[in-house]
Amino acid sequence: MPRSINVTYQVFATPAEMAAASARLFASRVEHAVRNRGIARMAISGGSTPQAAFRLLADPNQPFLSTLPWDKVQLFWVDERCVPPDHPESNYGVCRDLLLSKVGIPENQIFRMEGELDPEEAASRYEATLRNVLRLEGAESPRFDLVWLGMGPDGHTASLFPHTEGLNEFGRLVIANHVPQKDTWRITLTAPVINQGAEVAFSIAGADKAAVLAQVLTGPRNVDEYPSQIVRPVTGKLLFLLDEASATKLPATSEIFTTPNGSRKVGTLEI
Repeated sequence: MPRSINVTYQVFATPAEMAAASARLFASRVEHAVRNRGIARMAISGGSTPQAAFRLLADPNQPFLSTLPWDKVQLFWVDERCVPPDHPESNYGVCRDLLLSKVGIPENQIFRMEGELDPEEAASRYEATLRNVLRLEGAESPRFDLVWLGMGPDGHTASLFPHTEGLNEFGRLVIANHVPQKDTWRITLTAPVINQGAEVAFSIAGADKAAVLAQVLTGPRNVDEYPSQIVRPVTGKLLFLLDEASATKLPATSEIFTTPNGSRKVGTLEI
């Protein structure tokens, strides 16, 4: 059995409040990393959930656009669909339109997965990018300042879907993962890379994810069925930012905090 880890879940009244908390988390990790090392290395996910946070980070009426040291951010992707960057389903393309076109991250510090290539070639090239940019040696793994994840209604995270080969890959940093249930290929970081993150956090919203989230956090371990259970950071700590609808089947939260940004309920688990 894997070692136990401590899970903190913060529950916000609405998806909008959860998105704001996600934006604040991103900002705090950037500021912390730049203050301590001069550069922030962030790995972000696709899907619909982070899009509201992207909009907030780029909003001139919010503090993030003008105060964050965007020129000190290196941006990486957790996963990508096998489509060109201008395709509406491209994780990079969505982020470019909502965030990157509005903030000051230098082009040479934005490292996208090349979804337009053959999937195996794209995965190999991205692994080479990670090794070169982060100066990795041998079996060394990247250590991102934040690995920002989502979760699908089927329990997948990154592009590690139920019953796919990628769940069994522990030697490589990046793989092409065939997803039969969607009849497609995806490019994704592997579980060991995700678990090396200095901070690993999920942002999850929607009632359609409540049942599977409860299984992920309180059900028996079954990674093939619930791939999000594969996320067990080496730090021993994992954070979930949730809206009320997604958290309805979790144990009752133990604390309630009221802040200028709204109220949040906080619960903890050991898994």
